[in-house]
Amino acid sequence: MRAVAADGVWKYFGDYPALRGASLEVAKGACVALIGRNGAGKTTLLRILASLSKPSKGKIDIAGRIGYLGHGIGVYDDLSAIENLTLFGRLAGVSNPAATAGAALEQVGLSRVKEGLAREFSRGMRQRLAIARAFLHTPELLLLDEPFTSLDDRAVAVLQKLLSDARSRGSTIIMSTHQIREAMELASDVALLERGRMIFAGPRSSEMLLDPGWLYRTYGEIKE
Repeated sequence: MRAVAADGVWKYFGDYPALRGASLEVAKGACVALIGRNGAGKTTLLRILASLSKPSKGKIDIAGRIGYLGHGIGVYDDLSAIENLTLFGRLAGVSNPAATAGAALEQVGLSRVKEGLAREFSRGMRQRLAIARAFLHTPELLLLDEPFTSLDDRAVAVLQKLLSDARSRGSTIIMSTHQIREAMELASDVALLERGRMIFAGPRSSEMLLDPGWLYRTYGEIKE
């Protein structure tokens, strides 16, 4: 069963095409490492898949609820932790938003400060709150944009556990990253963007796992 289909997606910012006819098909339950150099179009594609941006041309088909973790924290500074997650739970249509929010805060180690305002939290605490928001509604599709970048050790551990649990229940994951070696260990599939074009999409091979630069050397226009 297909979880994601992007067909011939273009995205222009002014006259600049950040995506140039990119296509990607992802099976339900797959874990895709979306890789590419800076400016390749990874964030643009993830934002389109998350319905945060519209493609200039092309078609997108998504099956299931989406959880998105981007570069920004994405919580309301003047709400408490429990208020933030309860609000997001209501927006996502969870059956018992307050109870779900409380359980999520416990899971990320923030239950003792649930009444604290988000703006008073340390960066690490805010990161964990953002992670809780992304996973709050048990999404079938997780879209993660450089999720481990700048996380403190505790937030990394929290995210790794939530990703493991998500994979166990059959969620689909698309994760952009520059940490290729670590991504290959998690991934079932790999997609390589270069200059807005999808130049490879397929199962992760043993060559990719053993040699992080193999994919760039084999398929990339810019040789390493």
